[in-house]
Amino acid sequence: MGIVNVTPDSFSDGGQYFSTDSAVNHAMSLINDGADILDIGGESTRPGAAPLYVDDEVNRILPVIKSIREKDSVVLISIDTTKSVVAKLAVEAGADIVNDISGFTLDERMPVVVAELDVPVILMHMKGTPKNMQNDPAYADLIGEISSFFLTQINVAKSADVSSEKIILDPGIGFGKTIAHNFVLIQKLKEFCDLGYPVLIGPSRKAFIGTILDLPPNDRIEGTAAAVSACILNGARIVRVHDVKEMKRVVTITEKIRTAA
Repeated sequence: MGIVNVTPDSFSDGGQYFSTDSAVNHAMSLINDGADILDIGGESTRPGAAPLYVDDEVNRILPVIKSIREKDSVVLISIDTTKSVVAKLAVEAGADIVNDISGFTLDERMPVVVAELDVPVILMHMKGTPKNMQNDPAYADLIGEISSFFLTQINVAKSADVSSEKIILDPGIGFGKTIAHNFVLIQKLKEFCDLGYPVLIGPSRKAFIGTILDLPPNDRIEGTAAAVSACILNGARIVRVHDVKEMKRVVTITEKIRTAA
């Protein structure tokens, strides 16, 4: 899954692909580099980010989705949003997947809308909101609490008639977690896989890598590669990354190791 942030303020690439043309050109480059899915987001979810108005989010992402779909009818498109109105318009414009970083907790209409759209949904765990999630996040039982959250939100999804086969889980690296929490999530990832749903994970260029290596976001490729490989070996089936060309190579070799006879 390649990342296309149509935002002025995302933590790693904010502003680089803010215009429609630059976002679409970047998307085409990610496809050429081997992306199977493009994750299109119009609202920054970096720590401390403020919410975005629906109209602003729609105006950022719809032209990008429509243009990508005109150029490529095969690549899967994911809409990264917590708003059911945005999700519906995005899918109608050509998106295939809804990626809700709130795991159905910020918009009570989202489960019903996803069920009506009949598309896969990514339920991510986040403690709090982007604006406050990194204000001293604490857990009595990190893995247990996130697993409990997943089970609760899976029931919310099923109650709204979202098909079990369309649910994907994401433990939310960096979303209400300390540096130590993020490493434990990767180490214990199989426990989320054991819930019986595909697991997606997004460690790309994040602060837990930068803090350990003392490197800025754009210089975290080796750290990201190590995290991606470990995630796959521990059960992840989708990895959300900025550097698709390099991570595609990492995934290819890691998969050979994982499936070796």
